[in-house]
Amino acid sequence: MVSSGFFLICMLHSLVALSCGAMMMFYRDEVFVFSHGKDHASKILGSTPHDQLLIRTSDSFSGLLLFAVGMLLFMVAFVKEKEFHGFFARGCVVLHVAMAIWRIYFERKVEDLGHDWLRLVFGDIILGLSWVFFLVYSWREKYD
Repeated sequence: MVSSGFFLICMLHSLVALSCGAMMMFYRDEVFVFSHGKDHASKILGSTPHDQLLIRTSDSFSGLLLFAVGMLLFMVAFVKEKEFHGFFARGCVVLHVAMAIWRIYFERKVEDLGHDWLRLVFGDIILGLSWVFFLVYSWREKYD
């Protein structure tokens, strides 16, 4: 039963990472307008052609990295070793906590992103909690 829970969580996180990465690479402008609003999106997208090119390139590489993480999660979902499941889940919890801390201490200070930091921290906490619930369930199963 633990393996099916690990598989489902990995597949869910993989689907989120793959779709967000693809949207960052191919539908960047539309996603920014949808998530930040038209005024903030125009500021985030840059004011000069050189800035716009740099930001577009950076966002494309970030989307590619997120897509690669989604592929990695997809591959990890098929690992059957239970000790690896716990190790991987603990690593994911640490990663999501670190991301939330980054958003709290640094991203909220950026003027154009400051209004989104709370929503993004909430998302990081929810994604991290899915791994915590998996760990609690697997520990309960192990020690009962």
